[in-house]
Amino acid sequence: MANDLAGRRALVTGGASGIGRACAVRLAAGGAEVVVVDRDAEAAKAVAELVGGTAVAVDLSDLEAVDALDLAVDILVNNAGLQHVAPIHEFPVDRFSYILRLMLEAPFRLVRGALPHMYERGWGRVVNISSIHGLYASPYKSAYVTAKHGLEGLSKVIALEGAPHGVTSNCVNPAYVRTPLVEGQIADQAKAHGLSEEDVVAKVMLAPAAIKRLLEPEEVAEAVAYLCSPVAMSVTGTNLVMDGGWSAH
Repeated sequence: MANDLAGRRALVTGGASGIGRACAVRLAAGGAEVVVVDRDAEAAKAVAELVGGTAVAVDLSDLEAVDALDLAVDILVNNAGLQHVAPIHEFPVDRFSYILRLMLEAPFRLVRGALPHMYERGWGRVVNISSIHGLYASPYKSAYVTAKHGLEGLSKVIALEGAPHGVTSNCVNPAYVRTPLVEGQIADQAKAHGLSEEDVVAKVMLAPAAIKRLLEPEEVAEAVAYLCSPVAMSVTGTNLVMDGGWSAH
């Protein structure tokens, strides 16, 4: 995909670290001009400088700020997200609303703003970084699972509406990825369970998976790049599942 994306403008949310950073690097390598969107202004600027792109510092839970973004983009990667773990009867209601606003309503607003440009160009790619939790539930993650399931439905509607205009929409569904967020969870669970970090990964986090390893962000970025490539022009309204066999059971 050396220059397949030359002349395309891509926007990646949560682009300052983890999966988002890897996506920004990979899309830039494909020739795209990348807009790195993140609430961490300095980290976003560093990634933008690395890929020769543009940094935009914004809190995506501020929906008015989302609506004010320049969304004349050809590729939209909805990646930004966070996790909160608690039983439903103890889950903070404001945290639930915040997570849905950030991980479901913001992607809707971003897509809503980007589609007119994509339709005008007759080409567009919407790639939603979902999760294995967009397909399966886990206890204590009610907001995250709800948001990801909603993102799955939104992605399919985008696919149906966008098809006549040359726009595809898909979800990438990784299991646990080695990101700063996940590494923090590993450390916390190791302390809570009295296990080594290696055992937390293999015996707790990846217990349902056949392949007992974390994905690397670059692997997810390659999936995103594939969905933006010419050979994937008929791939839409579906999932690219990267779960190490989690869903084979």
